Amino acid sequence: MSRPPYPPEFRRQMAELVLADRSPEELAKEFEPTTQSIRIWVAQAERDEGRRDYGLASAEKDELARLRREVRQLREERKI
Repeated sequence: MSRPPYPPEFRRQMAELVLADRSPEELAKEFEPTTQSIRIWVAQAERDEGRRDYGLASAEKDELARLRREVRQLREERKI
């Protein structure tokens, strides 16, 4: 059984702790998420802050998802 996603605030706090020199392994033992999840959250936080050049920032991901939904809806309307 899968668990619900961690809240954005929790993910942000985990990323901040890693950026403040706590290790993902240490946080994974202390809290519940996996080391890999924490590393993914750190990478996303770095993209959002402009520290990483590759990958999409959260705002860009949200916009891309919105545009894809809009295109899908327009294609469906065009079929009708």
